[in-house]
Formats: sequence, C-alpha cells, structure tokens
Amino acid sequence: MRQPTEIEDGRTPVADRIRERLLKAQVRFHANDNICAYIEPGELELLQREVEAKMSEVLRTLVIDTESDHNTQDTARRVAKMYVREVFGGRYVPEPPVTEFPNVSRLNELMIVGPVTVRSACSHHFCPILGRIWIGVMPNEHSALIGLSKYARLVEWLMTRPQIQEEAIAQLAELLQSKMQPDGLAIVMEADHYCMQWRGVKDMNSKMTNSIMRGSFLKDPNLRREFLALLANRKG
Repeated sequence: MRQPTEIEDGRTPVADRIRERLLKAQVRFHANDNICAYIEPGELELLQREVEAKMSEVLRTLVIDTESDHNTQDTARRVAKMYVREVFGGRYVPEPPVTEFPNVSRLNELMIVGPVTVRSACSHHFCPILGRIWIGVMPNEHSALIGLSKYARLVEWLMTRPQIQEEAIAQLAELLQSKMQPDGLAIVMEADHYCMQWRGVKDMNSKMTNSIMRGSFLKDPNLRREFLALLANRKG
C-alpha cells in the first residue's frame, strides 16, 4: 500500500517530512551537515516536540520513573531543547551573516586569530568535545577580510553539530577559503574528547591536536614554521 505524502497527510511526523525533502533533492544529511534549507517555517518547533516525545520513550526504556522522580520529570523537554536549539543547533539554522571588507590596504602579512573556543559533541557517542582553534590567514590584495568576532561565529555554527574533529576543521577551512580567498590558510585545533575521558579508557590526560594547511602554508615551509612557532608561544 502506498504511503501518503507529506502533502496528503498532515499527521506525518515533521522529521519524516524533512527527510523526504532531503531524499527527493538527493542531498546528504549526515550528522555534521546543515539542513536548514529543507526545514519550513514553524517546523523546528514541531521537530523539537517530536524529539521530546522520543526522549521520553528513551527515559522509560532506561527504567527511569519520570512521573514520580522530580529530577527527571522535565528532562525530555530540556534535552530536546538542548539538542535542537543549542548543542546541535548548527544543523538547523542558516549560516550567520558575515560582513566582508575589501583589502584596501593590500595587507599581505600573516594574521593569526585565536584561540577560538570550541564546543561540540562527537558523532559516535554524543559526548562533549571542548577545545580551541587557531586560524592563520595569509591574505592577498584581492582577499576579502572579515571581522574578528565573525571567526568565532562561523566556528560556533560549524561546531554546534555532532562532529569528528578531522572533518570539522576541514569544513571550517572550506568555509573560510570560499569567503576570503586568501593566498594561504592554516587551522590548528586542540580538544578534549569526553568519549575518551568520561567513558571507555577514561584517560583524562589525552587531547587531540590536528592541523590543516592550504595554499602558501602548504608550499612555504618558512611560513608554516612561523605560524606554528607563534602558536607554540601563545599556547605556552
């Protein structure tokens, strides 16, 4: 029997309606993808309610008496709001507006921004990832420049999704490269992963550090050394 479409059946869960649009458009919707273009006005509130209902079922399945336990009576609502509006909010809202300025002074010297605070969650266990990012930019006369606070806004937008650290800084590099068109771009991220500290091996001293180099940072070892040396001084 053919299933009703979203138009034919207003009772179809909003999550299924959004998924149907994504599948029809053949658009990827992995954990760290932004899908706001396929969410219609008013649907985010409905999605939050659906997540709340599902979370209530999770709590019941964990054999938690949410009816008489005053500590968890409102947990499902809080968790749904946290996921949809906060820690995974970067999946459901548009990219923040970023004012771009022409490089009138034709700046062509190394600029470093950071540390920018990172708050995310790992895609595997939804455990927190807390860390810092440093961004190095080598502009040219045709590069667009963005305000310092906008780096933090773009980082937050990308990181408030389930992420894998290696993929996260690659996404950030693509975003900044497309906006600024610099001669070179370098990003270093250092983070604590609670999926390793809070569970599993429970190693509280381990961090993950990775980098991505583009353009002149990749080609010029002296520029790369200068960037990393300046970072070492700041981190120390």
